Amino acid sequence: MKNLFSSLFIVLFLYGFSQTDTAQVVILNRQNAVETLPKPYVILISADGFRYDYAKKYNAKNLLKLAENGVSAKAMIPSFPTITFPNHWSLITGLYPSHHGLIDNFFFDYKKQKPYAMSSKENAEDGSWYGGTPLWSLAEKNGMLSASMMWVGSASDAGGIRPTYYYHYHEKFTPEEKVDKVISWLKMPENQRPHFISLYFPEVDSNGHHFGPESQNTEKAVQLVDQAIGSLVQKVKQLGLQQVNFIFVSDHGMINVDHGNPLEIPEMLFNKDRFDFYNSQTLLRVVVKNPAEVKSAYRELKKNKTSDYDVFLDKRFPRKLKFSQRDDRYQRIGQILLVPKAPRIFLEKGKGSSEGKHGYNPYLVPEMKSTFIASGETFQQHKEIGEFRNVNVYPLVAEILGLKITEKIDGKNCTAKKVLK
Repeated sequence: MKNLFSSLFIVLFLYGFSQTDTAQVVILNRQNAVETLPKPYVILISADGFRYDYAKKYNAKNLLKLAENGVSAKAMIPSFPTITFPNHWSLITGLYPSHHGLIDNFFFDYKKQKPYAMSSKENAEDGSWYGGTPLWSLAEKNGMLSASMMWVGSASDAGGIRPTYYYHYHEKFTPEEKVDKVISWLKMPENQRPHFISLYFPEVDSNGHHFGPESQNTEKAVQLVDQAIGSLVQKVKQLGLQQVNFIFVSDHGMINVDHGNPLEIPEMLFNKDRFDFYNSQTLLRVVVKNPAEVKSAYRELKKNKTSDYDVFLDKRFPRKLKFSQRDDRYQRIGQILLVPKAPRIFLEKGKGSSEGKHGYNPYLVPEMKSTFIASGETFQQHKEIGEFRNVNVYPLVAEILGLKITEKIDGKNCTAKKVLK
């Protein structure tokens, strides 16, 4: 009887969880302002971990066709560190991670005295962790409805206002099911129809981690996302809407790492009376508890390091990466950074690592670079541009939708000038 009760409890729990987990959230009593009705539509699509060369490497026919009919970049340069949450928030706010505060997938805020973890729903949906104004908030403040399909932070109140239509994060929808839900938004009456839609696909990243970027699994994941993009474009075309624009991006690339021969974390850092450290394997951030010991700790770490990684004081970190002391608006980074040289990683004893990883300097490790492809009535055709920083996507979308940016951002309008008609 006890086993029967336990089994029944588990079934009921999972059933209840699945019911609430997949439900759409709709903010009631909103509609498009009259002046926004004739404005274009933008569907911003992110395929997590879709390296800059994947479309050609794995013959993603629909994406290549989208690029041929529109514009593409040789590569897009992600912000440092080149990991998921920081870069999705950079894409959607036009700010570098050090400026919007999401400096890692996992970190500790010493002012809040609380940890942040991307896997925590409480953290992920708490807007107080996120700086900047995301594009959906900017749109809503301009009287334009928005919708989001599980983009990082879209279920939070960051920026002061959520999308009109959104979902709590889960991975139960197939790519094609996500496409159909986007189409259902675009079929809504004109005054209720979102003009800005953000859409997220995790499949390429998860397969790149588990099997590596050169694997058949990753190739299949690329093809899966590509099929979804082809379906989305075709179904949108059938709606007969005018001025629909597709922007396909990714947050970072992927590289095979040397997980069989990991770097050892310096023994001195395990002294909890002196240090806290946060290890993402491709970057190790050190907080020195006594500020008077920072320089001596740095010298000791520098003296004992190997040639497989570099040691930086935060104030001397490469300026180009925008991750130094001068950039750290939320004081979350730490005073000393240990940076392994690809494909080496730091690994704590007893912990494992995936085949593929990201997080390295994109200027030194080209496999970290991401993808940019765009097509639609406002874009030029048959054009390839050079590399640009991903924070430029924000002012590009704002330009298309006619949204006024009132806060200072890091993104520049130079990319918009190169790709728009």
